[in-house]
Amino acid sequence: MTVKVGINGNAVIDPKIDILAVNDPFIDLNYMAYMFKYDSTHGRFKGSVEVKDGKLVIEGKPVTVFAERDPANIPWGSVGVDYVIESTGVFTTVEKASAHLKGGAKKVVISAPSADAP
Repeated sequence: MTVKVGINGNAVIDPKIDILAVNDPFIDLNYMAYMFKYDSTHGRFKGSVEVKDGKLVIEGKPVTVFAERDPANIPWGSVGVDYVIESTGVFTTVEKASAHLKGGAKKVVISAPSADAP
């Protein structure tokens, strides 16, 4: 079984994980591709990264890109995302992170410390 993942915020995308979508309302798609290719922490990505038809394409695999500020408005379900990695550092409580479920995600993983998430 493949885990289908979406990322809210700017996070490192591992090409071995089935990333279907990324949401980041604060950066342009072309700059997102540039940042992925020339990551200052992990070094230069040796594979192919491009922008094509409004998507981020990594190693030939298209990744849908959303630019929503409100997680309830991100249509994760429309692209088949099951799990969302909440990596903005903003939606860290159960109530706030649960907004991703309204867009069709089945589970949310909060990557920052949370006041109330298990």
